Amino acid sequence: MNKQRKNVIDGNEISQIYNFDLGGYFQKVLIEGKSRKNPIIITLHGGPGTPIPFSVGCRGMFPLFTDNFIMVYWDQLGCGINNYKIDDNFKIKTFVDMTCDLITEVKKIFPDNKIYLFSTSWGSVLSAFVSDIKRNEVNGVLACGQIIKDIFFNGEVLEALEKSNIPQKKLDIIKRTNSENASSKELQLISSCLTKYTDAYNNKNGRKSPMFSVIKGLLTSPDYKFKDFKAIMANGYMGNNSLWNELLKTDLTDILSNVKIPYVIVQGDTDIVASTKTARELVEGSDNGNLKFYEVKNTGHFPGADMMEKIFEEMIEITKQTKAAV
Repeated sequence: MNKQRKNVIDGNEISQIYNFDLGGYFQKVLIEGKSRKNPIIITLHGGPGTPIPFSVGCRGMFPLFTDNFIMVYWDQLGCGINNYKIDDNFKIKTFVDMTCDLITEVKKIFPDNKIYLFSTSWGSVLSAFVSDIKRNEVNGVLACGQIIKDIFFNGEVLEALEKSNIPQKKLDIIKRTNSENASSKELQLISSCLTKYTDAYNNKNGRKSPMFSVIKGLLTSPDYKFKDFKAIMANGYMGNNSLWNELLKTDLTDILSNVKIPYVIVQGDTDIVASTKTARELVEGSDNGNLKFYEVKNTGHFPGADMMEKIFEEMIEITKQTKAAV
């Protein structure tokens, strides 16, 4: 760990790992911030099972965020420092319940602070459900790559692949696949083809996030062991089918159209995994003042540098009117 990172940690009023019982499983959660009076941002990462960029291993790595907020980093059960076998008894509701428990635990420590959720991709499914269940405890949500419905199996995905240089054999397999018969092997094929042949995940024209420095920071984390680092990708979700079976059939249109708290959706303009077009149409057609939509150019489903700047900007915006009570 370098001196600059150590100075960031030493300068924070709070930088501590807690052990919380979330859904009946004891899990490690990092809470870090320069001032205990700042608003709280609970991060809900994507995947399922991909705790980046914000994870328990990133103590001292993001001073721009921890200078302005109390950041709560949770590697969801099954990955990172909380690696655990996620079998097919686990459902979306299991993780919604864990998220609700996390909010309750954080509220016990900071009873007077405002609490917000920052979610990405799979995490946005959790934030959508939780925004209703915990609407009296959560003051707002910022979601990036909001999943709404028809993930992977929509006209935009097929159209983009048909216009790409994808080999015909792979395209034929994808055309024969739908949300009812898709296996994990076919889902991996769709994902890999979208990554290789389209801008759905990473826009080739966009500014890239400094992933090397994030990886280096995780490898030198004061909290991660090497096994925790490996469990960012190779983890307890590898044999799970139940979560994806649910995700493929999920439709959050009604829940999001009727949110009772401020809910900001930020999407990349070439994201067709969690369709930007679907998100825009939902917000524009909802007539709900709590919903806002922003689009970031030259950005896919994975946040690049421009998306991260927009995320920080919107975190400031959503919290600035509701600073924590002294």
